[in-house]
Amino acid sequence: MTAPPPASPPANPPANPHVVAACALILPGVGQVLNREPVRGLMFVFFILLLGGFTLKTAGPEISLAGKFSGGIFVYAMSVLDAYQRARVRFEVWRHAAGQGTRQGTRTK
Repeated sequence: MTAPPPASPPANPPANPHVVAACALILPGVGQVLNREPVRGLMFVFFILLLGGFTLKTAGPEISLAGKFSGGIFVYAMSVLDAYQRARVRFEVWRHAAGQGTRQGTRTK
């Protein structure tokens, strides 16, 4: 009986996490699309619009424009962080599977 062939690393590398973060800063939801999670990106856009509209309607007239959209701005910031973190995990998993090892300066057991 022969051993199964070793698993080959994925052919296409995931997007660079810094590029994903930059795209997520420019347009909400695009970072998640680059991470191959378009439904997650659409959910973030939906909640940005929902909470932005809610805080716009419920904020008093003396509140600044940034305060009126603070709910949407908060979700927007969370979507950028989410896109970067998930891209970083995908990239590190791919790099490990490709056999490129760990970063310089870190130790392995």
